[in-house]
Amino acid sequence: MKQNFKLGGTLAAALVLGTVLSGGVSAQTLTMGLRAGPDSIDPHWSTLGSQAEALRHIFDTLVMSDENLGLKPGLATSWKPIDDTTWEFKIREGVKFHDGSELTAEDVKFSIDRIPVVTGPMSMTIYTKQVAETKVADKYTLHVKTKAPAPTLPNDFIRLFVVSKSIGMDARNEQFNSGKAAIGTGPYKFVSWEPKGDLVLERNDNYWGGKQPWQKVVRKEIPSDPARMAALKSGQVDLVNYVPATDYAAMQKDKSVDTFVADSVYFLNLTPNVKETLPKKVKVDGKEIDANPLRDPKVREAMDLAIDRKTLVRVVLEGLGRPANQLMPATFFGGNKNLPERPYDLAKAKQLLADAGYPKGFEIDFHCTNNRLPGDAAVCEALSQMWARAGLKVNANALNGTVFFPAQQKGEFSLWMSGWGTLTGEASYTYGSLVHTADPQVGLGAFNKQGYSNPEVDKLLQEGARTMDDAKRRALFEKVTEVSMNDRALIPTVQIQTVWAAKKDTVTIPPRVDQETLAYEIKPKS
Repeated sequence: MKQNFKLGGTLAAALVLGTVLSGGVSAQTLTMGLRAGPDSIDPHWSTLGSQAEALRHIFDTLVMSDENLGLKPGLATSWKPIDDTTWEFKIREGVKFHDGSELTAEDVKFSIDRIPVVTGPMSMTIYTKQVAETKVADKYTLHVKTKAPAPTLPNDFIRLFVVSKSIGMDARNEQFNSGKAAIGTGPYKFVSWEPKGDLVLERNDNYWGGKQPWQKVVRKEIPSDPARMAALKSGQVDLVNYVPATDYAAMQKDKSVDTFVADSVYFLNLTPNVKETLPKKVKVDGKEIDANPLRDPKVREAMDLAIDRKTLVRVVLEGLGRPANQLMPATFFGGNKNLPERPYDLAKAKQLLADAGYPKGFEIDFHCTNNRLPGDAAVCEALSQMWARAGLKVNANALNGTVFFPAQQKGEFSLWMSGWGTLTGEASYTYGSLVHTADPQVGLGAFNKQGYSNPEVDKLLQEGARTMDDAKRRALFEKVTEVSMNDRALIPTVQIQTVWAAKKDTVTIPPRVDQETLAYEIKPKS
């Protein structure tokens, strides 16, 4: 059985996954086979989606999002601006942490203040970049002062995980990973975690959001696609995420398995390093040169034109994707619906390389992930082959995310591809992080490791970030999208579609465009 769900569309049916049920539902264990898990149990350690997905079970966020990334109350029941630079959040009363202590505004303040202190591999400060100060107005009211008008602050706070103030500001990975500091308010309690292995959780019977049907949840990290699919077939797990395109075709004919497809917010984007000096020099005719060809707009355009996106979708992803012309869905706030489809023009690509002084091309290393998103390694290799047709020798290196992301953040790559999802549903999150000049003082450009800098883009982003009028802010961000995409600050390739698989007719779950597989949204099918 196949069901298709379009991004932002009305969900007419629940997404069905599976688990074998025997006896009363309240006594059940749900075992999930997942491509990636957390790198730490500290929810402020990393921005990776796989990190957030796992830790949502233990820790709640101040603001939550539905399956289409619409905002809804979380630990905050309401929020509103009370002046140009102050947001007021009303904290849900009667919520208990897993240790029995009561949640108050002090815990929320502590969580916001803690984020800049945690030195993880991918800083969570992109979610608190607009915060200047936090003040507890009363036990259940928090005032957040911002550096300037901050219309998107509630969007940022869908990744603001709240931890107990009792853990202390010195709590680090060791305390979280052992469970000592893993004190949340979420629907499940921490039992144990093995890095790159199983995260075991037990139901929180006092959860403010209602009692969950699963007594125990086991999230098994199985990065190998064949191993994950085999675990489903053998009954070791009840459901799997990120079904590869090759397995998806076969599973559609398997009457014992249901497969489900949904558009996602994740895009595979190329990032050219445009700094004056590359971490590893390129070669022309086998000899290293000092110049960085990627600084030339003609070279970036040539590499863009040499990408056959329709073939990437049709052949490499076997239909499970869409050609991309920007870094997020055009329907999101600040997306640009007027940008044309990216053309494939090999002849023009070759001519542009010649015009730039590289008629015989050049040799460059290219890095990507092999376990971040479906098809990432396959797309990586296909791009290398496409660029070869334009005369470039691009050495593709597909790495595990645990190796790729730290190296990428340290600036060790000349050309790379990784997935990015606009988890807040609006442009400042993505473009403010990726294409604004890296500027810690204004809190923008946190993930701009390629050295791109355009004063016009910076000005538009900064103005948009403090513009409370939605129409004016949307127009500013649409211009950011247009300018940065024409500059090829990053080069979008494809939007990924997600496939889950499970045993037939056993549970239901609403599909999420952020690709998250959440046990508390999975219900036994009646």
